[in-house]
Parts: sequence; C-alpha cells; structure tokens
Amino acid sequence: MKCETKIIARYAETDQMGIIHHSVYPVWYEAARTDFIKYAGITYTQLEKMGVMLPLAELTCRYFRPVHYEDEVTVVTETIKLSAAKIIFRYRVILDGELMAEGTTTHGFVSSDTFKPVNLKKLMPEFYAKLSESVVTDE
Repeated sequence: MKCETKIIARYAETDQMGIIHHSVYPVWYEAARTDFIKYAGITYTQLEKMGVMLPLAELTCRYFRPVHYEDEVTVVTETIKLSAAKIIFRYRVILDGELMAEGTTTHGFVSSDTFKPVNLKKLMPEFYAKLSESVVTDE
C-alpha cells in the first residue's frame, strides 16, 4: 500500500538560498505519515484514544535536488518493516516525476499510559493485519 500526500511548498519553509530548508522534510514526513495511517483505516487521534502512541526512534533523510517555493510535491509513504513492537516508514518526495529527497522514520508502539512497548499485533489485530499487508519489499 502506498499513500500519496500533496504538499505545496510555502514561502516560510524556504531558506536564504530560496530552497526548502532541510528541517522541513521531517514535518512533511509527519503529514504524509498521518495520511498513511488514516488511509490504513484509523486516525492518529483514534490510536491515541485507544491507548497507543508511536514515538519517533529514528529519522533519516537524503536530499538529491532542491525544492522551491510554490513547488507542488508528492510525498509517497510506504511501510518497509513491521513487527509487533515497531514500524518503519519510507518517504519519497517527488516533483514532476523526479526524486527530490527520501527518508525513513522508525516508531515504536507504546502505551499512552505507561509509555512502555505494546504488542500491536495482540492489541489491535485488524489494524496490524492491514499494516502487514502494506509492507513493501522492494528496497
């Protein structure tokens, strides 16, 4: 399963060189991940109300070409690894068919009450199954 999120680069996201600042890409990844979770059948708000949070454990980002103000990019989000305790998302920032940047985020599944790891497979088997079906293997 792939989820595509459209983002129009805002002026406030540019740096002195007129390109999107490197710190903006993780924000775009978060917006795309939120869309992905929703596309998978549940919202982040619902997950949190059900007692599950996904804290960030790791973030990577590689930049290939600059994105400029008012460019409309597509952030393609996929799941590349899943276990009962963690998930890894991959993001590709595409502009006019060209890869501009790519990255990953790794998240643990934890209890919102204790912040201790939870087994998502046991806690939410239907959602876990949907996520399992979405894992891509073509890295």
